[in-house]
Amino acid sequence: MLSSKEMAKTAIEALEEKKAIDIRIIDISEVSTIADYFIIGEGSNRNQVQAIADEVEERFEKAEIEPKQIEGYPTANWILMDYRDVIVHIFDSENRQFYDLERIWKDGKEINLDSI
Repeated sequence: MLSSKEMAKTAIEALEEKKAIDIRIIDISEVSTIADYFIIGEGSNRNQVQAIADEVEERFEKAEIEPKQIEGYPTANWILMDYRDVIVHIFDSENRQFYDLERIWKDGKEINLDSI
């Protein structure tokens, strides 16, 4: 079983592999009980958003980690992938700006990609 930090690293690697834009990691462990990390990334179009989600899901399947829930895949405006300790948000640019999770979760601690 992977730690939440290892899970976050796995998700980030998947986002980087599929060229996600502006990847952010927010440590929410001290401000919420729903998860330890939010991973946020963006795709430039519907196909890329879905490809990013596919890569995340594939990597977690290889690690034998099943999602609690995945929402938004068909429309690919905002795909939410809940892996309990790590929640991955993959947006198109319009919805990322609209929902602005980084602002909503500003009480969490943004972590540098290199430090995870």
